[in-house]
Amino acid sequence: MERKEVSKSVLKRLPAYLAYLKSIPEGAAPNISATALANALGMGEVQVRKDLAMVSDGGRPKIGYNRMALIDDIEQFLGYDNTTDAVLIGAGKLGQALLGYKGFEEYGLNILAAFDVEPPADQADGGKPILPLEKLESFCRTHKVLMGIITVPAANAQEVCDKLIACGIKAVWNFANTHLEVPANILVQYENMATSLAVLSMHLQAQMKDKK
Repeated sequence: MERKEVSKSVLKRLPAYLAYLKSIPEGAAPNISATALANALGMGEVQVRKDLAMVSDGGRPKIGYNRMALIDDIEQFLGYDNTTDAVLIGAGKLGQALLGYKGFEEYGLNILAAFDVEPPADQADGGKPILPLEKLESFCRTHKVLMGIITVPAANAQEVCDKLIACGIKAVWNFANTHLEVPANILVQYENMATSLAVLSMHLQAQMKDKK
């Protein structure tokens, strides 16, 4: 189907649908309705129906969606079938953990290399390279990299972001706990662990109150 422009909120929900669809056992019914998907995820049926209509035209009245076809439609819409090359800045514990994580390949993300002001001398044999920061621009230009991942301390994040943009980066995945100032044509996705922890904490507090 023709690709449609969707909001960021829809893009954030689609991976949840995909994860649930993939978790269904192979022997289950081949079709699934928007209602069943909404109930399984505790979401509104109308919202789920609208979201799925944005990425797939395979829904049929009283039948629903073929589960495997819907998985393919969502993956294609999210670009999981097209590998996106990226560079990572900041080779501390978090950066190296992300660099070594094999699961990104399932989502079409390929981190080519990491960069740091002081690359570790004891890099793992056969692992992805950790290079000096001064080599960033030539590497990005040579490999035509358009995505950068920031895992440096918050105080250094804006400077690193500026370097990435100067290297031709168009999208930034920011793990630093700070807001970044970028041009209008640059997309920044924030991965704020403090915010996520606060949401989890509030949920637990609410659960504890309900039990009293």
